[in-house]
Amino acid sequence: MTNSVLGISAFYHDSAAALLIDGQIVAAAQEERFTRKKHDSNFPINAIQYVLNEARLDVSELDAVAFYDKPYLKFERLLETYHSFAPKGLKSFLSAMPVWLKEKLFIRKIICEELNKLGANKINLFFPEHHLSHAASAFFPSPFTEAAILTLDGVGEWATSAILYGKENEITLLRELNFPHSLGLLYSAFTYYCGFKVNSGEYKLMGLAPYGHKNSERVHRYKKLILDNLIDLREDGSLLLNMNYFDFATGLRMCKDELWEPLFGISKRKQETQITQPYMDLALAIQEVTEDIILRLSKTAKEATGSDNLTLAGGVALNCVANGKLIKENVFKNIWIQPAAGDAGGALGAAYAVWHIVKNKRRLMDTDDAMQGSYLGPEYCDKDIMRIARIYGAPYTYYEEFDMLCNDVAIQLTKGYVVGWYQGRMEWGPRALGNRSILGDPRHPEMQKKLNLKIKYREGFRPFAPSVLYEECNNYFDLDVPSPYMLLVAPVCKERHNPLPDNYEDMELYDRLYHLRSDIPAVTHIDYSARIQTVHKKTNYRYWKLIDTFKNTTGYGLLVNTSFNVRGEPIVCTPEDAYRCFMRTEMDYLVLGNYLFEKKSQPKLDETISWKDEFTLD
Repeated sequence: MTNSVLGISAFYHDSAAALLIDGQIVAAAQEERFTRKKHDSNFPINAIQYVLNEARLDVSELDAVAFYDKPYLKFERLLETYHSFAPKGLKSFLSAMPVWLKEKLFIRKIICEELNKLGANKINLFFPEHHLSHAASAFFPSPFTEAAILTLDGVGEWATSAILYGKENEITLLRELNFPHSLGLLYSAFTYYCGFKVNSGEYKLMGLAPYGHKNSERVHRYKKLILDNLIDLREDGSLLLNMNYFDFATGLRMCKDELWEPLFGISKRKQETQITQPYMDLALAIQEVTEDIILRLSKTAKEATGSDNLTLAGGVALNCVANGKLIKENVFKNIWIQPAAGDAGGALGAAYAVWHIVKNKRRLMDTDDAMQGSYLGPEYCDKDIMRIARIYGAPYTYYEEFDMLCNDVAIQLTKGYVVGWYQGRMEWGPRALGNRSILGDPRHPEMQKKLNLKIKYREGFRPFAPSVLYEECNNYFDLDVPSPYMLLVAPVCKERHNPLPDNYEDMELYDRLYHLRSDIPAVTHIDYSARIQTVHKKTNYRYWKLIDTFKNTTGYGLLVNTSFNVRGEPIVCTPEDAYRCFMRTEMDYLVLGNYLFEKKSQPKLDETISWKDEFTLD
């Protein structure tokens, strides 16, 4: 037997597997990357097989297996909720019960059967609670010996938010907010009402919010309507939802459209329709309410623990705008956020909970970054790349010297070309951090438009993140802490701003969107903010070297970085995934390891793009 713990999350969304050996993370990956089914919720058999292979470990050698929540407790919540609202919710009840009675009540049996297929015999299986899994994923890989822990999501078993305290290898629950009162579900209700998909479109709502007219009468009115009618917000950050306006507890919708429409004066926005200003203002209103709630909760966590350190996990912790505001408030001296903060990260947290809490194993604090930059997925070799080149008859140039490759790629980037950058181990979590990324020149005025509409095939309003050399960050952004996981939004330095026209607030969205707000327009959002990834030489030398080469070429130590995928697909995993994505888009170059692939014809960046026709949403 090895000192190994396999963590699993599954059956809701973003199934994943993570493996610890002697308390150290060996590998972690989401199932979607292997099945190519975005947010795949099925049992993560492929991810499990990968993490075991990465460790050269047989499933029979596992010391323990941990699942990220307690199914029976979740089923209890389901039954009690339907009972409380009866006779309402019969349709939803009849829809949910067959799945539970056929599958979800028997998760222990399913896990054992699936692992038996891989050769497991006796399985030592544990079920930490959902928010304990989130808390463990936040605290145990953090750099702190003690810290306050804040977990925020839709719902686990009963808990929707929790304040905990971690010290060495222990976690203590201090306060808890229970279903149906949930910040995550509140935000998802507005995601739904503004025409985005729940559990995947929340970040789109966050990206839309800056288009709202800040301090306007309508935004102020929307916020007041939310606080007066939808929630009872307390000073400590706890809240009660007015369930007369919501349908998620027993219905098949997030909210009661027929009550929201007269309240806000706008109907639920239909998918694939244009976004008008009231929806932008509504997005800004709920974003500001969310930020206020998170700030209040963090102050409560500070009072309850007295710690100078805060760790965060749960899906709401991916709201990087709120995270950036939290940093600026200085409630805590130090903040650390789990890069896979959502349900996928629960797999890692479950494994940590068993290792440190159940088995009482001491934490290892002798590493700069226990998450290893979040580069925890599979890596492919030159043989795999050559196989793709041979199968597709793809022309390429191989570089013996990596420095020369960086030099040539930097030159192509300065010409306005878009490069797929594929290196090393795949990232863990929802962000591409320089190993499965699409890159561009942040200075180019057309880059944001081209990336959205001709590469990613997604909504034109969506912003792009900068990857900036850590040592250069202060030259571009008002941020004085590392942000290696792209989980903090901060302002672009004022000296880089371009002035706005006097009629800016009255301009159409499209005209505001493409106004050149700074000298790095491709990564400057409409409110002069940016979602920042600081790139560290020690953590990812190859990516750091490329950006450093670009700096030596242009004087700018940053690049546009977006995930290597197109709308509706997961981030690429294999070299073949990358090559197929490259050929199906108007990407100009593809780098796989030290191999540079290019297309025979190069589209011009300044060609006309009919962005008004393509400004639609999924």
